[in-house]
Amino acid sequence: MEIALQFVLLALGFVMLAKGADWFVEGAAGIAMRFGIPQLVIGLTIVAMGTSAPEAAVSIAAAVKGNADITIGNIVGSNILNI
Repeated sequence: MEIALQFVLLALGFVMLAKGADWFVEGAAGIAMRFGIPQLVIGLTIVAMGTSAPEAAVSIAAAVKGNADITIGNIVGSNILNI
């Protein structure tokens, strides 16, 4: 029973993540339209910063705690995945 609950929570987390990302992109597109900014510019700035924010938070928290290995691993892993 415990494992079934974990799978349900995992699926719910994925659904919430997808819906939140959808709201974020729609909001960024709305900002672009309201201010007359090309959506490409919004996509390259606001959305890019929003998707990089969790990585930055992990790296900053690790650096503050003195775990430079995690910070370096986060940077290298992110760049490998982006390539």
